[in-house]
Amino acid sequence: MSSRITQAILLINLGSPDAPTAPAIARYLAEFLSDRRVVDIPKWLWYPILHGIILRRRPARLVPLYEMIWNHDVAPENGAPLKAITQAQASTLQQHLDAHHGAQAFKVYWAMRYQNPAIGAVLQRIADEGIQEVIVLPLYPQYSMTTTETVFDEIDRQIRARGLTLQQRRITEYPTHPQYIQALVQSIQAYWQTHGTPDFAAGDRVLLSFHGLPERNVRLGDPYQAQCNATRHALTEALRDALGVPPSAVHIAYQSRFGAQKWIQPYAMEALTQLAQSGARRVDVLCPGFSADCLETLEEVAHQLKAVFLEAGGAQYHYIPCLNTDSAHIEMMAQLTQVASSNPAIKPQLNQKQP
Repeated sequence: MSSRITQAILLINLGSPDAPTAPAIARYLAEFLSDRRVVDIPKWLWYPILHGIILRRRPARLVPLYEMIWNHDVAPENGAPLKAITQAQASTLQQHLDAHHGAQAFKVYWAMRYQNPAIGAVLQRIADEGIQEVIVLPLYPQYSMTTTETVFDEIDRQIRARGLTLQQRRITEYPTHPQYIQALVQSIQAYWQTHGTPDFAAGDRVLLSFHGLPERNVRLGDPYQAQCNATRHALTEALRDALGVPPSAVHIAYQSRFGAQKWIQPYAMEALTQLAQSGARRVDVLCPGFSADCLETLEEVAHQLKAVFLEAGGAQYHYIPCLNTDSAHIEMMAQLTQVASSNPAIKPQLNQKQP
């Protein structure tokens, strides 16, 4: 089938189980935790732990957490917030691009790195529709080998395995992109207009909570922590300039630690405990490393970390949602993809070999 559209845009996020059930969660965790970019322990050591312990115990424990955030008014496979929001982002981006560039300029697709819709199946659809080039936008503002790079790994694997001739233009990160920072500022301002502004003079604080990463990854050269700090610095300056937030009131922490090894710090639980014990009555938490709300933000950050702060003596805990389908967020995606589409410095890539 031929098409006048020559470029596709592929939005990719992490993934979610197909249903809030133990078997579906086990399938998701098995794929996710078998990725050598995510867990680089030798297979002979890791697989007995993964298959003998984790996949036997953890899925059942996660069922009530997924049930809490699942939309049961739609088909089970569409009930995960991350998938629903990513699909809505793709649809909204398509509408934006059609309005500004015409209906035949680009076609937007979306996929999940783990589970469904699978990257390989979506790439096959793109190729079957006669599109020759795909602009890949992993929805991770800060680059990491454990997130962004594994997306590119899987794309290369699927292109080779399926014998596709798709060319790629890759967007690797955007931790300090001006429109990304401005979108975050606008979302914070909008939240405060509805829920009141923190009293920073009285000790209220803002906490930027990013997904954690083992320290070992950073020692091996992963730039993720440096890019999180860059986002913090840019956002702190923007909040000061736009909303008068004192830079000393903006803190950073990392959540979602998994396993026994040491991860990058400060840990979110400890940071919130320290803020409460030092006199902060209110804390407003947002997650600038997440482009869409998901289990980590809606359950862990919005509920578990709230309990930590309140139990430590805090009085008000506010979770500010991710950018999701905010118009400023979609406009930023549009700008990123347009630059990638027309920039000769971003060269198309074919079937790159795995490291």
